[in-house]
Amino acid sequence: MLLVLAGLLVAALALLPFGYVVVYAATLSPQDAWDLVVRPRVGELATNTLALMGGVLAVTGLLGLGCAWLVERTDLPLRTLWHVLLAAPLAVPAFVNSYGWVSLTHDVQSYRGAVLIVSMSYFPLVYLPIVAALRMLDPAHEEVARSLGYGSAATFRRVLLPGVRPALLGGALLVALHCLAEFGALQMLAYPTFTTAIFDQYASAFSSAGANVLACLLGLACLLLVLLELRLRGGRALARVGEGARRPVERVRLGLWRLPALAALTGLITLALGVPIGSLVHWLVVGSSTEFPVGDLVSAAVSTVSLAAAAAGVATAMALPVAWLAVRYRGAASNVVERTTFMAHALPGIVVGLALVTISIRYAQPIYQTVPVLLAAYAILFLPRSVVSIRASLEHAPPVLDEVARSLGLGRLKAAWRVTVPLIQPGLGAGAALVFLSVSTELTATLMLAPLGTNTLAMEFWSNSSSVKYGAAAPYALLLVLLSLPATWLLATRATGGGSRWLQ
Repeated sequence: MLLVLAGLLVAALALLPFGYVVVYAATLSPQDAWDLVVRPRVGELATNTLALMGGVLAVTGLLGLGCAWLVERTDLPLRTLWHVLLAAPLAVPAFVNSYGWVSLTHDVQSYRGAVLIVSMSYFPLVYLPIVAALRMLDPAHEEVARSLGYGSAATFRRVLLPGVRPALLGGALLVALHCLAEFGALQMLAYPTFTTAIFDQYASAFSSAGANVLACLLGLACLLLVLLELRLRGGRALARVGEGARRPVERVRLGLWRLPALAALTGLITLALGVPIGSLVHWLVVGSSTEFPVGDLVSAAVSTVSLAAAAAGVATAMALPVAWLAVRYRGAASNVVERTTFMAHALPGIVVGLALVTISIRYAQPIYQTVPVLLAAYAILFLPRSVVSIRASLEHAPPVLDEVARSLGLGRLKAAWRVTVPLIQPGLGAGAALVFLSVSTELTATLMLAPLGTNTLAMEFWSNSSSVKYGAAAPYALLLVLLSLPATWLLATRATGGGSRWLQ
């Protein structure tokens, strides 16, 4: 009962921004709303948004699945190094990535440039869950497939792909939702989508009916995405009992494909890390506006780390009951609760910020512009990252172990805490790290809800880069990347199975 209540409370909080958008859009007459929806500009924005999402999903899906297979199931040299490098792009925010490219060449301000840069920023969201899933798959299934005469391709298609399907779809869903809500990177790339249009309309009119209608369409797109992911995922249980996955896996020999594989990975890392990091170093050295205000840098760094760590803890605590309901109590009700947490993730941070501003001013004025409201915004925005990570781990945690613990006299909560929670620690760590990284780079909601005097690295970077002060923005971007490295390292090690020893 407590689990259901906790899940419902989390779902209700996640629905607040979407409810705000619907209520404001409902103030329009049906004819006015229709006129706003059928404008040519809306069609253009929808085409841009869907085209971007389709291109990015195709690229990140192929990169995530292919790279995970190379690292986990082949004799690729230096697998530890490649694994860390493939996770490292998460330490470079998408808008910093865009800054790196745009400050060097404006040729990337196009559809192809947007697909390239957004994909380079988000493919680890697909790669990491698949690596974690591959680590937990019992290699005995692959051995049986090979003993029956299946080759590497057939084993991949019939055994590995079904086993990693929840992780692949969960990561793809996160990437798709990011495409719907991405603002900073696309604004720099001059690629208009629903989110950039919503921001522009809110900037010109604080309560814009047109912007709220666009936000409703964005929410509808999110709903369709989560329903599609639920349909494709299916209800197959993946949990097993035993330590089979800890046995050495028989790796596929690359042979003549080894050099092409290494060249492809080198090119990928160069695009995802080399260009943005090289651009930062370039502007630090030659930028006419470059300066190092130590006091401002330290203050912004402390604020960033404090808010990100607090939000990671809050979001993880909120995601645990939701993921538990979805995996251990499968059904329509638990699916609704889980899918609800994804709704706000497709809304721009400015919409979530406006919703909480309105609610706090009208119904809870004493907490307006306080840290709890800001943490609530972060939790609403990034809860799906934690839910997906925890769910992926729970899918492989056998429920029978809980039942055995309870048969030995432990209560339901104690059994879960002492048996299942230790098993899903990689997912908990992955979720917390993902939220930490997201909060570190969040911009619009922070600008609206942060207490007076609070400055984060993302806010300072955006202020300078928007003024085309590339040199002044570079120190904040570089420090932001450095602060993101520990969380990225956590994702690259603990979140995928406990360090590098499994990659030796």
